[in-house]
Amino acid sequence: MITKYAVISGFLGAGKTTSMIAFSREINRRGQETAAILANDLGAGNIVDAEFCAAAGVMTLPISGGCICYQHENLVGKMHQLEAAGADVIFSDIPGCGIGAMDHVYLELEEKEPDEFELLPFTCIVDPERLRMVLPENADLNLPEEMKFLLDAQMAEAELIVLNKTDTIGEEEAEAIISFIRAIYPQTPVMAMSAMKGTGVSEVVDYLLEHRSRAVHREIGYGSEAFLAAENQLSWFNTRVYMRQREDQNLDFNQVIAEIFEGVRAGLKERGRNVPHLKMFAADSDEELTDFFKASLIGVDYPVEYDRKLQNKYSALSLIINARCAADPVEMAEIVEDAVDAVSLKYNMKVRTFFMETFGMMEEGKGNIGKASRYED
Repeated sequence: MITKYAVISGFLGAGKTTSMIAFSREINRRGQETAAILANDLGAGNIVDAEFCAAAGVMTLPISGGCICYQHENLVGKMHQLEAAGADVIFSDIPGCGIGAMDHVYLELEEKEPDEFELLPFTCIVDPERLRMVLPENADLNLPEEMKFLLDAQMAEAELIVLNKTDTIGEEEAEAIISFIRAIYPQTPVMAMSAMKGTGVSEVVDYLLEHRSRAVHREIGYGSEAFLAAENQLSWFNTRVYMRQREDQNLDFNQVIAEIFEGVRAGLKERGRNVPHLKMFAADSDEELTDFFKASLIGVDYPVEYDRKLQNKYSALSLIINARCAADPVEMAEIVEDAVDAVSLKYNMKVRTFFMETFGMMEEGKGNIGKASRYED
């Protein structure tokens, strides 16, 4: 049986990872096929999404160090690893500002590995809040104007557009958004779901498994001045820190991490910056990952979205922080470090940084073979 493969694209914070987990769980629940996830990121490692997928009980491999668009052999190698482990259906995302994977992934697979993979519809996940940037209301989301290009290009590239997070809006608003998308992209099927709540997921999975990608080039402005201007607005920040209470007292790390979120929010607002997606993941030392924390912030003006909170208190914990920000990369590192320092002082914690990297979006890609530049404190 030929392994099925689907790329899941979408803007930062749209819920790509949660969607891939929901799709995989639905396929695995049916018992006829086994689904797996390739969690992609531009950074060199310590990626929240890979940890979250594994903690969610889905077979997962990370593929880091650059977008899958620029590492074809590594992508195919990872897919073969998942095949060997029993995967029949593989989902992989591209970073939340990425476009061009139809050409650089699907068409390359068709050319270099013909008949080896069955390509499912190229899917774009969108969320109601980000769509407000391009809806008739033209909402100001405190993000650079250039970001509109990426959101539009992602939908224009897709063979299936899925409106996610329908649990956050009413039926009337969902219908209005779907009608708007269909009017702009009349040739592209549009579906709706809540990956978090599970509603509509089965129908989307049915569509994906019953259809195949046409794998044809779509003109979306990749490499254009608008594309370069949008990419130039973004930077990446990744770190893993180990926090230990100096007197070995158990702490409510849900509260500790919540205060780090608020510290980062305050630092960004103070400097007039924003973060389209800030993610944090923490887990106990149990290899089964029975107790873990995962939350996201999709902008300085929004509440923190909690996927899961810790059930127990701990005296020490390892925390992964990933930020995709509209700010200078070194500036973003300083904001996160200030937030962690303030919380560590308040709770009398010793903090050790095991890993840190920060780089501008334009440093990623073919120019440096997908390698992330490092920021040394």
